[in-house]
Amino acid sequence: MRLAAFTDYGLRMLMRLAGTPDEPLTTACIAEEFQISYNHLTKVVLDLSRGDFATPQRGAGGGIRLARPADAITLGEVVRRLEDRYDMVECFRADGGASLLNPSRRLKPQLAAAREAFVAELDKTAIADWAYPRPAARRPSRAAK
Repeated sequence: MRLAAFTDYGLRMLMRLAGTPDEPLTTACIAEEFQISYNHLTKVVLDLSRGDFATPQRGAGGGIRLARPADAITLGEVVRRLEDRYDMVECFRADGGASLLNPSRRLKPQLAAAREAFVAELDKTAIADWAYPRPAARRPSRAAK
């Protein structure tokens, strides 16, 4: 299975927020930390907030926090939410796409079952299990002295 970059960014953001649950983080901070486009990450934040995974707060002292405890959010539910817009193969599209599998559709049930098994496995792991804190402050290398 291959996850979209959008989903990758969403998972990384949630794991980062889980590492500092009492400290809201800004989208700009996370974008810089992960070297991700700020504009792209704001779309991820919007989708995560609509899915009840993250809560953005504007203003002084604002930022993004987890909407629920990190141990109550599974990787599977996040992947389901963020990957919903992407079809694993073209024959999963509502219009059937231009897939070569479309005429017989014999593989579609097996592919759907495989996708569900993949996400069901991710349901066994919470974001808290993969939380990571803010990276340590960068120190100048000895060679730079």
